[in-house]
This record gives sequence, C-alpha cells and structure tokens, in this order.
Amino acid sequence: MIEFPAPRGPLPGHLSVPGSGGPWPGVVVVHDAFGLTADIRRITDRFAANGYLALAPALYRRGSRVGCVVRTLRALQDGRGDAVDDLVAARDHLAADARCTGRVASAGFCMGGGFCLLLAPRGVFDATAPNYGVAPRGLDALRDACPTVASYGGGDRMLRGAAAQLEEVLTDGGVPHDVREYPGVGHSFMNDWRTPAPLRVVERTAGLAYSEPEAEDAWRRITAFFDEHLRNAG
Repeated sequence: MIEFPAPRGPLPGHLSVPGSGGPWPGVVVVHDAFGLTADIRRITDRFAANGYLALAPALYRRGSRVGCVVRTLRALQDGRGDAVDDLVAARDHLAADARCTGRVASAGFCMGGGFCLLLAPRGVFDATAPNYGVAPRGLDALRDACPTVASYGGGDRMLRGAAAQLEEVLTDGGVPHDVREYPGVGHSFMNDWRTPAPLRVVERTAGLAYSEPEAEDAWRRITAFFDEHLRNAG
C-alpha cells in the first residue's frame, strides 16, 4: 500500500509495479462497491504482470465505511465529489511517476466501471475498460469518450441492453472501441471473490458468479486494446 496526494488529503491505494523493462503505461483500477478487496488487488497485480504500472485507490478511507459508500455512490450519480477527485488524483500520480510513460488508462468493475464511463469523455484517461459499468447520466457525452473496451454479461439482469446502447453511442461518436456482451454469464463475471463452496449457490442465484472462460477472454481483449492505445499510439 502507498499514499498518494489528493484534494482532500492523502489517500491509500494498492500500487503494483512490473518486474522490469520500464517505463510503463499506467492503469488506475477502480474497485466495485465491495471496496479494495483481495480480488481487486489481484486484478491490479495482473495489470502489472502485463507491463502496466497499476494503482487501485482505496475510495472508502474518508470517515466511516457506510458514509464513504454513500458518498462514493452519490459522486457517481452526481458526476462530482471526493471519489471523482480521488480518481483524477490517482491518474495524475501515476502520470507523474518517473516509471510511467505518462499515458494512463482506467479499468473498473461494476461501480468502478460506472466511474470509468463517467470520466471517459472528460479528457482524464487515454483509454478505459468499464466492465459491467452502469452508464452515467447523459449517455450522449460518451460520443466524446476516450478509446473504450467494455465487457458485459448477457445474463446481467441489472444491465439489460447496456452493451448495445454503449456500442451505439461510441459508434455514432467515432470512438475507437471494443464492446462485447457474453451470453450465459451475469454481473461480476470477472470478479473472483474466492467464495467458500457452500455459498457459491447463493452467488450463482444472485447472478454474481465468476466465469473463467469469459473472464479470460475479456482480459485478452483489454490487454490487447490497452497495448494498442497506450503503447503503440503515435
């Protein structure tokens, strides 16, 4: 864990550094509503293993956890607030790191995917990977989004039609993109919470189960897309 400067004061985060060969592009990993879990730390480490300087901010560290969750969700809804400022600060921290090339993407899951979509048209990130993210108000703003690689589950009852809507608006805006809906999986199919076996039936019933084949294909697409737009961009 490190601390990085932000408008409301330093915030902790999980920083993962590739083994060799820098400088590297950066990735800000935006956690889901469960917070900075072991799963999110593993995801951050995986980006580093693929050659990205990766930072996952701990957004629930300003006061009580309940209060932090409420304020973070409100920031997503309103489009402004501490969580938005903290994510921009995380991006700036990576970009200023001598080990970073200065090009930085975002990658988020569920709530974090929503923040990725929120910030995509604001000129903050060079590319983004919103995974089963709830589109913010004003979907039309995404016509000006940065390059976007997005993944959704066809069985996600919360986000029916979201992939098609995002595909349409990005196409209309001429935004480089790769949007895919995976049939047969639900929400959070990329998040491996290592749920104890007796509770996995609950996870499946709620439509939140991890699915390795689709998750691995999404990872392949994300890393290829980020390589194209962060490493090989002119």
